[in-house]
Amino acid sequence: MTMETLLSEALQMPLQERAIIAERLISSLDTAIDPDVETAWQQEVQNRLDRMEKGELTFLPWEEVRRQLRNRSGATD
Repeated sequence: MTMETLLSEALQMPLQERAIIAERLISSLDTAIDPDVETAWQQEVQNRLDRMEKGELTFLPWEEVRRQLRNRSGATD
């Protein structure tokens, strides 16, 4: 079976089954991550949490973020 055939069949499955497949595929990638990359991401997350707790970061409501992303992509509602 080719990748295209497999993908075509998977896309015809119900949403919940596709979500399970996607989660398992993504989880399988996690085991292949370079430990140095994982450590760097953990440090970055901690840094961002620290900055958030100190009030050094500003946040936007989801509606504003979505509007900005749509403006960048040229999408319309």
